[in-house]
Amino acid sequence: MGLRKKESLRSGKTSIRKVVFQKMSPNETLFVESTARVTKDVIASSFINFETLEFPGQMDPFDSSLDPVATFKRCGALLFIVDAQDEYVDSLKKMSENFTHAFRINPNIKFEVFIHKADGLTEESRVDAQYDIYHRVKCELAEQGLEDFNVTFHLTSIYDHSIFEAFSKVVQNLVKRLPTLERLLDIFNQGSNVEKSFLFDVASKIYIATDTTPVEMAAYELCCDMIDVTIDISGIYGAKECDGEVQNPFDDNSYAVIRLKTDQVMFLRQLNKHLALVCVIRGENFEKQGLIDYNFNCFKEGIENVFMVRKRILEESKNT
Repeated sequence: MGLRKKESLRSGKTSIRKVVFQKMSPNETLFVESTARVTKDVIASSFINFETLEFPGQMDPFDSSLDPVATFKRCGALLFIVDAQDEYVDSLKKMSENFTHAFRINPNIKFEVFIHKADGLTEESRVDAQYDIYHRVKCELAEQGLEDFNVTFHLTSIYDHSIFEAFSKVVQNLVKRLPTLERLLDIFNQGSNVEKSFLFDVASKIYIATDTTPVEMAAYELCCDMIDVTIDISGIYGAKECDGEVQNPFDDNSYAVIRLKTDQVMFLRQLNKHLALVCVIRGENFEKQGLIDYNFNCFKEGIENVFMVRKRILEESKNT
């Protein structure tokens, strides 16, 4: 799964990468220097293995010395970060040109725009900025003869969960088995009377899939906070040492429950050391533990089968 990033100078690209994939506190990013060279990161510690390639804003990613054909041929998603609090007209022109070049190399690339630092704007200003950027980008692409060009826009900030939500959407666009995962979550919800469920990559707090009901930001934020709490407590009380090294406290049997004042219950069930199912359910429905356990085991088996099929297909493609 390839993932590439291309953004403007000082738009917040490095801070995003640090917060999402390296667990840096948003406040610490104030001291992060701007990117001066192409930076490649391999994200291999989580279930979703990919690499990010970050280009400085002043650098042309299509310079022949960078071998753009090889880079963008295996690219899954191209992200452009726009600073919503800065003058962005020139950046949008540059972005449209880059999107056009990338599309001609690889028409299968997913094109994403993060309208970043949106937390510093009023609600009205955020809406205006999003509409203005959307309109300008569509006009720029139309001039390139790409009227039907598909671009997805996200309002983001590193100071709330919107950046994780946006990355979740980007990753989901790259997951070919997403409809199957959504269907499995729907079946689990219906059988267990669960209100909302997410399939999370624990390391990054990116959700690989959710059921087909609309995502409420408040529910998603609670699920992210639950993962943080579970990781912190597990790190203190659940970590084991082996040959002097601290092992990952998560395993197939990891489990957590938090009861809310709203008479709702949040529960986390670990599928493996990378993936966790996080759900929101009414308190009275959570009492049916036997039913939930049975449905979870069926769900877990279904997930394992999905990725076993994917693994077999990848192995067969390598051998042909």
